[in-house]
Amino acid sequence: MKADGPITVAVVDDNAFHREHLCAAVTASPELRLVGAADDAASALVLMQQQCVDVLLVDLGLPDRSGLEVIRHVRAHCPATDVMVVTVFTDERHVLQSLEAGATGYLLKDATAQEIRQAVLEIVAGGSPISPLMARHLLKRFRPAPVPEAPLAKAVLSTREIEVLQVVAKGLSVKEAADILALSPMTVGTHVKNIYRKLAVNSRAEAVYEAGRLGLLAL
Repeated sequence: MKADGPITVAVVDDNAFHREHLCAAVTASPELRLVGAADDAASALVLMQQQCVDVLLVDLGLPDRSGLEVIRHVRAHCPATDVMVVTVFTDERHVLQSLEAGATGYLLKDATAQEIRQAVLEIVAGGSPISPLMARHLLKRFRPAPVPEAPLAKAVLSTREIEVLQVVAKGLSVKEAADILALSPMTVGTHVKNIYRKLAVNSRAEAVYEAGRLGLLAL
């Protein structure tokens, strides 16, 4: 309970069963006072024009417009009101959209009366209550992605380029390498140029060293 009286709460949900469940959770708590309930966005905006409550419990799937619009309107016209979404949507997109619109909390409709009461008290105390399932979604989103390992040279060089590299590393000339591999000298020369480019080197010695460092050749 606030120093100046009970916490005022309004409920917005088009489903009669869930709306009554939320209202019952509020009225059963001596620290809370139910100011009103609405079954669509238009009625909710009228309700909020009459009084900016401390906490607004709002569903996202309203019949006349999205609950996100209600959240944005309340944030603009009743900045002191904390908005807590209570909905069936369990996907990450709805959570993020709600938070971006200005919601301070996000509960699922399977929350018990005690959980609803506790969430309202927490939000007024400066917290941001979020259902455990939704919190896990957010943690996964902001968890750092694993840094991909640098691709191995074997994946960069073709099988033929590796064969050419192995022969050239023995100190043979392009013509000698061509004879061993049954290729034309021009083809071997092209492979050598591609090897230099892919390994980012400019000479045979550098190519041999880099290939050895990457595990392509036993030095």
